Amino acid sequence: MVIDTQHEAGAVLAYDGDCGFCQVAVAGIRKLAAPRTPAVPWQALPNRHTAAHVARLEREVLLLQDGVVHAGGADALIRFVESSPSRRYRVAAAVVGLPGVRILARRVYAVVSRNRHRIRTGAATCSVARS
Repeated sequence: MVIDTQHEAGAVLAYDGDCGFCQVAVAGIRKLAAPRTPAVPWQALPNRHTAAHVARLEREVLLLQDGVVHAGGADALIRFVESSPSRRYRVAAAVVGLPGVRILARRVYAVVSRNRHRIRTGAATCSVARS
């Protein structure tokens, strides 16, 4: 199994800064895996980088570089964790990225994403609209 230790220079994981679950999830990954790729609330990124992707950004994390989407949802999280300096987390990301496991990860991500407003996290705020 080959593990890519490089991450896209200048890429950022754009997540919903208005979502308490998203804030807690990204903070947890940062604490455990310490990815080299920065994670930034998409609302704090320049409009020129996010304007074309707002509909997606409201429902999933995106790995963005200069306004270009490199990955979304579970795939973006896999690439985010792959940028960890820790071999353990890079291996974990590689395993989750395997074809069969990736399909399951995408399905789990979709369910969590649709229901994130229902997940209690203890975060101070969550302004994600409930549908």
